[in-house]
Amino acid sequence: MIRAHTAAAVRDAEAPLLAAGEPLMDRAAFALATQVAAELRGRGHRVSGSVVLLLVGGGNNGGDALFAGTHLARRGCQVHAAVLGERPHAAGLAAARAAGVRVHDVLAAPDVPGAVVALARAAGVWVDGLTGIGARGPLREPLDRVVGALAAEKAASPDEPVVVAVDVPSGIGVDDGAVPGPVLPADVTVTMGTAKPGLLLPPADTLAGRVEVVDLGLDGALAAAAPAVCRLAAADVADLWPVPGPADQKYTRGVLGVVAGSQAFPGAAVLAVAGAVGAGLGMVRYRGPEVPTGLVHARHPEVVTAPGRVQAWVIGSGIDPDDAARTQAMEESLSAALAARLPAVLDAGGLSLVHDDGHLDLPATVVLTPHAGELATLLTARGEEVGRAEVEAAPARHAHLAAEITGATVLLKGATTVVAAPDGPLYAQADATPWLATAGAGDVLAGVLGALLAGYGDAIAADQEGRLTALPARLAAAAALLHGRAARRAAGQGPDGSGPGAPITAQDVAAALPGAVGALLR
Repeated sequence: MIRAHTAAAVRDAEAPLLAAGEPLMDRAAFALATQVAAELRGRGHRVSGSVVLLLVGGGNNGGDALFAGTHLARRGCQVHAAVLGERPHAAGLAAARAAGVRVHDVLAAPDVPGAVVALARAAGVWVDGLTGIGARGPLREPLDRVVGALAAEKAASPDEPVVVAVDVPSGIGVDDGAVPGPVLPADVTVTMGTAKPGLLLPPADTLAGRVEVVDLGLDGALAAAAPAVCRLAAADVADLWPVPGPADQKYTRGVLGVVAGSQAFPGAAVLAVAGAVGAGLGMVRYRGPEVPTGLVHARHPEVVTAPGRVQAWVIGSGIDPDDAARTQAMEESLSAALAARLPAVLDAGGLSLVHDDGHLDLPATVVLTPHAGELATLLTARGEEVGRAEVEAAPARHAHLAAEITGATVLLKGATTVVAAPDGPLYAQADATPWLATAGAGDVLAGVLGALLAGYGDAIAADQEGRLTALPARLAAAAALLHGRAARRAAGQGPDGSGPGAPITAQDVAAALPGAVGALLR
């Protein structure tokens, strides 16, 4: 699992170590130089003779870049430093000059962006040490114009040069993942001590490239600080997955009730059931009208339509809230879940059940699964005027706001899926392929999540002391990881998304689920 901590938590963790004389900057600079050298070798270049440009702002990140430059210069690199901070790190600047780094006072140039771009065009690596974790809001003059010009150069030739960011790419929201202005996209971000939230949260996470965390010895100091954001890895999900044992039978493996599909949208029921069955559980009980029921049985004859005990619910996929009969079925199922303290997934039409301000506050065991437009509608209905574009610009903030307002856990679907609960860390999962942006994929995800919740349904219902309050959010993140891995598998990509992939349908994703589960458990 990757854990990210806020800038304030990092500063608090560093303070006693710095007071004790620990050489944190030396460790950071050496690791940064090592990573730059590895990037050069990985791309077939010799370290000696390579041209490296340090983009140096004020503060410690600029100091890290300068000290890293001294290591690289001693290894034979031709290192240039474009100083863009009015008060660069004095010791770092002196060490760089002593090692033969050519320092350029570009702030004195008539055209500052032009002077930096001229240096950048001659370099194979740019080390971005312009801003640090203390930066807030958009970049100010002249950094905004410099970063904008460099970003345009990078966009014109994405493979060269290599951009290595120090701690965070300059211009991103360090704690919230916002992109308030120009950002220099990184190929790799070398982040110090722990990941920062903006490296995991959308939309900034797509600008960070590969994230490498440098161990500065902060683990002990950060142990008492709760992470702000977490990202599950395959091993974390394998540990969570309810694997049946010799004594298990269909009822102990989890029974999921599904209220999905309608005369107008019968396919949603098929896909939600396919997601649940493919993820692996004991039984699905389907509740729906004649047309979707027939389709569900044709594809999944094992599905049961008789009423009976369930351990979780999926409610709303493919249901129009204006359909009175289906809305009544959704309301009855949600009431049953709440009365029995069972977990439930509210998807698509099911989200309309929480639009009313007077609705009973939900527990965190209810998971809402909106996309950005649906979340904007929900928040507006609950008194927070917001549009889809605003949600997409700050998904983490709006997902957490929805969790606070409703009391539920919120899984906000997107290229990076964000999961927020009223308490606890955010989760940010970037496991999907762009090919997953296809109709019905969300219905499959609802089924996968429902299956996972059903596997833990009895334990959640029996939890009188609140020890499992944080579990639904983690299970939602696990479902997002599996769903993304299955999509990559269906598209012919590797588990890490390598390869161009190919078009897929939601049915392809559902069919790939058993293999994806097996790969995780192996």
